[in-house]
Amino acid sequence: MNRMNDLKPIEQLTSDEARTEVNQIKADIIKWGAEYYEQDQPSVEDFIYDQTYARLVALEAKFPELQSPDSPTQQVGGKPDSNLAKVEHEIPMLSMGDVFSVDELMEFNERVYKNTKDHLEFNLELKIDGLAVSMVYENGKFVQGSTRGNGTIGEDITKNLKMIKSVPQQLSEPLSIEVRGECYMPKEAFAKLNLQRETDGEAVFANPRNAAAGSLRQLDAQVTADRELSVFAYYVPEFEGVGVDTQSEMLARLKELGFSINENYRKVQTTDEIKAYIDYYTERRNQLEFGIDGIVEKVNDLHLQAELGNTVKVPRWEIAYKFPPEEEQTILEAIEWTVGRTGTVTPTAVMEPVQLAGTTVARASLHNPDYLIEKDVRIGDTVYLHKAGDIIPEISHVNLDKRKANSEPYIIPTHCPECDSKLVHLDEEVALRCINPMCPAQIKEGLAHFASRNAMNIDGLGPRIVEQLFQLELIKDVAGLYRLTKDQLLVLDKFGEKSTDNLLMAIDASRQNSLERLLFGLGIRHVGAKAAKLIASNFETLSELMTADSDEISAVESIGPTIGDSVVTYFSNEQVQQLIRELQAAGVNMTYLRATDIIEDSEWSGQKVVLTGKLEAFTRNDAKAWLEAHGANVVGSVSKNTNLLIAGTDAGSKLAKAQDLGIEIWNEQRFETAMKED
Repeated sequence: MNRMNDLKPIEQLTSDEARTEVNQIKADIIKWGAEYYEQDQPSVEDFIYDQTYARLVALEAKFPELQSPDSPTQQVGGKPDSNLAKVEHEIPMLSMGDVFSVDELMEFNERVYKNTKDHLEFNLELKIDGLAVSMVYENGKFVQGSTRGNGTIGEDITKNLKMIKSVPQQLSEPLSIEVRGECYMPKEAFAKLNLQRETDGEAVFANPRNAAAGSLRQLDAQVTADRELSVFAYYVPEFEGVGVDTQSEMLARLKELGFSINENYRKVQTTDEIKAYIDYYTERRNQLEFGIDGIVEKVNDLHLQAELGNTVKVPRWEIAYKFPPEEEQTILEAIEWTVGRTGTVTPTAVMEPVQLAGTTVARASLHNPDYLIEKDVRIGDTVYLHKAGDIIPEISHVNLDKRKANSEPYIIPTHCPECDSKLVHLDEEVALRCINPMCPAQIKEGLAHFASRNAMNIDGLGPRIVEQLFQLELIKDVAGLYRLTKDQLLVLDKFGEKSTDNLLMAIDASRQNSLERLLFGLGIRHVGAKAAKLIASNFETLSELMTADSDEISAVESIGPTIGDSVVTYFSNEQVQQLIRELQAAGVNMTYLRATDIIEDSEWSGQKVVLTGKLEAFTRNDAKAWLEAHGANVVGSVSKNTNLLIAGTDAGSKLAKAQDLGIEIWNEQRFETAMKED
């Protein structure tokens, strides 16, 4: 599809030209809509879809004879997924109309003013980049959840929504109501998920909205639980049942009932107030913990909303102002291929540095060969760069007008850039892999992973030190760490007596770790920290685990056959068995060490605590372990239900939110004192 500014003005089109363009746009939007709503894998960026859709609306307005009932402008959302049970919405879940400039927003307001007599007030809310959901309660109990689907029929996602902490299972009052909201994935969770998928050779999600949709529409509810989703409630179709008259009152009422709401809403009356709100969040959108792609404006009076009603597709009382895309052009100078610890070979674009959304960007992941081929990026191309989910630099497309005449398609490598072994595709992965177990890059990545905080927690053994140890041939695998001597470490760059002694003590201390840390540290494919703990607590010793078959491992709750097969395959390897023998000889613990019983009658019991910022005296995991041992519930985000926030240095948005909500805040020193007194 051509970019909008390359198209002929609509006023200059003949009827036949318009018909040809409408048919092409319909085909594009139907294809893109299926990718977006049903497959959760869009092939074009949101702003291109929005521009194209707006063009279709304008064409149908100029040539009304070209509008048909099957036009995308007359449809809501996408078809419900065939794998999930269907739910019929008693009151349709409509989509919103979009505008792309403040002038268009003011035109919408003028139309609203013409249809009202009274003084008009709007409620402005952030447009969360997520998936619309419906939550039904009977006598205060959550009984059914569903997606919007096509607006009339959605998918049943009750089990999945029950896995999301911000969805209350019991309201504070025994009401029978339907509540609608937006399910979203926080930016941090989105980045972590995509990194894991890329490591596992899976296709990454294009943005947080598609990540949330893909996570919420899982047949396995445990997958949803692991994806760290959240829901903001914002609407009750039958508002009379909750005793409010305005949208702003509705949000406050939903909060009283136990829902999470986005509290960045504002009541406004004047154009200047509307513009000020838009400017404020346009500037600060990158600082939020969740993605937003615009501002939603709603008539605040709920009774007036009902009077204004809807068109066949959208409400007449609300509109979405969409942010312009944050895009910059730059030159692609090179494509580098790096090898991860599981053998995944990933292409990265190296570009002329450019300022984008507040940071200097010179590199962007190209994810996998299919992605690279689909974008058709070439060395020397001028490319458009944006940030997926406002955080991950990504090439959206190539400026073909600036492509050099002698440009040639990029050739995908066939051999590993580190060890020159032939690259392969495993199963149906999109990634290329090096399957040479002695590949230096994989060994070095594996060593760094083994020493990482959530694995064996060997403080001071980072990638730079691993690189030196490997280059000097002091180690060839993780077992070699336990054979290092002081004299060997003293030859390392910038290593003195103190740093050497500290590293040797950290290595020695790691021998006493519980089995789950060792399992995670070994880097077994598909076995994350959580799965490692579940497996370790079930089998208790490594020898028991190594003799178990796939069915026995798969039977562990939340594990399943993929992990079961992976564990069995890993331990069947003779090199792995030799490694385990060496670790055992080095005195590394191979038994699950059960946590001490939670201290009873502790003042921390039942307290919801958030840790943020950098802690100096101990690690975040140590603080979390202490709190949990004393009965506290350590949570990842700040909400009205948080009892305490412990802030280290460089605390950011969580600290600011806690201050706004009036939550008690401690610094690290006060927490240390409390630990000693307990």
